[in-house]
Amino acid sequence: MPKITYIVPDGTRFDVDAANGSTVMENAIRNAVPGIEAECGGACACATCHVYVDEEWAGTVGQPEAMEEDMLDFAYEVQPTSRLSCQIIVRDELDGLIVRIPERQA
Repeated sequence: MPKITYIVPDGTRFDVDAANGSTVMENAIRNAVPGIEAECGGACACATCHVYVDEEWAGTVGQPEAMEEDMLDFAYEVQPTSRLSCQIIVRDELDGLIVRIPERQA
């Protein structure tokens, strides 16, 4: 089972075991990781699950699709590694993934 590390703005780390096929957002919600609001429930219809993928993981996670890019226009402080966590599907290759949660969500 892949492990994901969420880092909140104050530096607190949350290490979560995540099932393959679930999303980074779903695992944050299930494990009460603060800062992921997920107002649309994972439908890629808001930007309240915005995360920054650690640079060393950006290539493995991949780039956002067009619909996600459109939603990221509504996120605060978008960076080159910004993604919506509802669009990152957990798979074995993401074991050890690190994402940082921004100080605020859209």
